[in-house]
Amino acid sequence: MTRTTRTTRRSRTVALTATAVVIALGATACGGSSGNSAGGSPSKGGTLTILDDADFNHIDPQRTYTTEGSSMDYELVRTLTGWDETGSQPKLVGDLATDTGTPSKGATVWTFHLRHGVKWQDGSEVTAQDVKYGVERAFSPDINGGPPYASQWLVGGDSYKGPYQGKQLSSIQTPDKYTIVFHLNQPVADFNETTAMTGWSGVPKAHDTGATYDTHVWSDGPYMIKSYTKNKEMVLVRNKNWSQSSDPIRQQNLNEIDAKFGQDQAAIDQQIKSDGGSAQTAITQTPIAGSDLTTMAGDPSLKSRYYKIPAPGINYLAINMNRVKDLKVRQAIEYAIDKTTVRGAFGGSAYGNYATTMLAPGIDGHKDFNLYSSNPAGDLTKAKALMKQAGNPKPTMSLAVENIPTHEHFADAVKTALAKIGITVNITPIDKNNYFSTVDNVKNQYDLTWGDWIADWPNASTVLPTLFDGRQIKKLPQSNNDLAYLNDPKVNAQIDKIGKMTDIKQRNVAYGELDEQILKDAAVVPLMYMNFSEVSGSKVGGVINDSIMAEPSLVHAYIKQ
Repeated sequence: MTRTTRTTRRSRTVALTATAVVIALGATACGGSSGNSAGGSPSKGGTLTILDDADFNHIDPQRTYTTEGSSMDYELVRTLTGWDETGSQPKLVGDLATDTGTPSKGATVWTFHLRHGVKWQDGSEVTAQDVKYGVERAFSPDINGGPPYASQWLVGGDSYKGPYQGKQLSSIQTPDKYTIVFHLNQPVADFNETTAMTGWSGVPKAHDTGATYDTHVWSDGPYMIKSYTKNKEMVLVRNKNWSQSSDPIRQQNLNEIDAKFGQDQAAIDQQIKSDGGSAQTAITQTPIAGSDLTTMAGDPSLKSRYYKIPAPGINYLAINMNRVKDLKVRQAIEYAIDKTTVRGAFGGSAYGNYATTMLAPGIDGHKDFNLYSSNPAGDLTKAKALMKQAGNPKPTMSLAVENIPTHEHFADAVKTALAKIGITVNITPIDKNNYFSTVDNVKNQYDLTWGDWIADWPNASTVLPTLFDGRQIKKLPQSNNDLAYLNDPKVNAQIDKIGKMTDIKQRNVAYGELDEQILKDAAVVPLMYMNFSEVSGSKVGGVINDSIMAEPSLVHAYIKQ
């Protein structure tokens, strides 16, 4: 997504029985800064400044699918379930709901009971009907870009078009104001992890502004929008109707959160690193620029305010199979890419390990294999031989990247590598604010497209189906995540088959094999398993290394007085 809410990084096991689903969350939260932990007594008051190089793609909770947008949304909206990351292990808990939900009928029906007394910013109570409406609005063609799980799993979701024409989705039932029931078209053992995503939050119908809701999000979280000028600044202030007693995840330590957009990332890095003036109370949500990463990662003076968060995700290059039809040419690209120069553009070894699979280590279903060059620098001899077998074509290909310096260097590395096998690359920089909404739109096709993806929760089910189910190309033309345009009936059928498996070990093996099949098709070039590194000023406290979102979580943030 993308640098999206496609999240997670721990191992996890799921056991399904006829009457219950038990989810055991193993592994530990990811390490990072030792100085700004969630522990200690937080101070009250002050303004936290967030410095980001670009505005959020969306903060409409049903539309956002980036880690930055979703992380910010957690200050504004409550979801049915959520992640408590204050301990050594991330723990799934009830958020709006009193607990993590109750499955029945073989995990095809899930019931949640809402906490009493959770309030919107105007003092009215959050109801099950608000949550139902919030989930339903994501089905509208005007509210696009968010995760596909509701449309995939809710009965009738494949044909429902949202609530704006007065129609409701009957598979979401609200027998009373505090109870919501979801009827699924298949068993989903980890459905209550899906409901921790922002799309499963309430929206009061009376305050829904449709496609412009990004700048008018109605809050039931600790902060609410005071002002929002797109691409410039968003200011959040305290929501006086939020109650700590009803919220097991968040705190309300700050007077304001002031997000400023538009500076070059390298300039932001240096400003916060200098730790002067207002930079002392600032943090960035976007990764340290590649040009700064190596030096900042090794700077002992930054240790207490440097956050290195291993992501359960992948940085990759998608090859458009509709446009690059010859398998030999795609395989040649796999061998020709020099991952050492590519990783250098993103900051070197501090950014992450070289990748050979689409499923990162730590995700259930990961399988170790490498179908192409054993040398990260590539194998030009093999690449040239494959181009010869293909008839020595001299194609010209377009490459889509974000219009930021890190991506410019990355694009140059790809261009240089492919020129050595006779491929001319034309680089197409796209405004970072609109990058994913542009490349995910099927009207905007490129031969090669940069992407990154973070699993939504620690299972291959949130990676391979979302990135390689070719049916979404037609079904989701404005939010197609299949950047490779892989539409193989056998792959699609296997995705369906695996999705219905209730034996977690069997499912994991099948996902590993599916990953290998996708790489045999040379649909994508895996580049790096990512780390995300951010930095804050010395007076910022309470930051949690969010191992679900691969972001510095601000739910306990405070300003040291």
